[in-house]
Amino acid sequence: MHREKYNGFTGKIQEEKVQQFKAAFAKQRNFFSEINKSSEDSVRASFVISEMIAKSSRPFTDGLFVKECLVKASEILCPDRKKVFEGISLSANTVACRITDSADNVQKQLIQIAKEFKAFSIALDESTDVSDPAQCAVFIRGVDCNLNITEELLDLMPLKGTTTGWDICQGLEECIEKAALPWNKLVSLATDGAPSTCSENVGVVGLLKTKLNSLNIPGISFTSIHCILHQEAPV
Repeated sequence: MHREKYNGFTGKIQEEKVQQFKAAFAKQRNFFSEINKSSEDSVRASFVISEMIAKSSRPFTDGLFVKECLVKASEILCPDRKKVFEGISLSANTVACRITDSADNVQKQLIQIAKEFKAFSIALDESTDVSDPAQCAVFIRGVDCNLNITEELLDLMPLKGTTTGWDICQGLEECIEKAALPWNKLVSLATDGAPSTCSENVGVVGLLKTKLNSLNIPGISFTSIHCILHQEAPV
């Protein structure tokens, strides 16, 4: 295809021309590789900074201020890398999405670990605020066959409307089933001592015992504990 243009190159001149073509191709390939790496690094930095914002309990809107500081610093320290810092996405929506993605990933890992549990227990802590909906924190503590213990926040359930024992119990059932936890491995439930949770008749404890009895699971042993959860300061 390029005979008329390159047919005159022979011997050493031809070899040099080939090497020039190879070097130009490698340079072009490295250029696109650097762009992809810079894009990946920007996304990674966005996740790391979003995690730091969440752990420090700062507003999601602080991400824009952090980005502004990074860009200003890059103008002084490394002007040639300014575009990379400008590519870090730290808007309020982005930070919220990054935190949600991280939380989803942690929950998936927890569900995977829970498959190896030989037994697990649940702790509930329900709190109500005058302006926000009531929320119930669900903590799980499980042990596998090697006696490795895992303690983690399993879910945070918003309780819209009423906060009766039936409402909390229904939310707990959905939480356990979503995590694919077998009911026959649930050995205990710890509550904060509120009547809606520890009542043997209309509380979560009583309703949960009724459910377990209805499943007719042989050899199941279930224990309920209350008024000790706040000593652990879960929230």
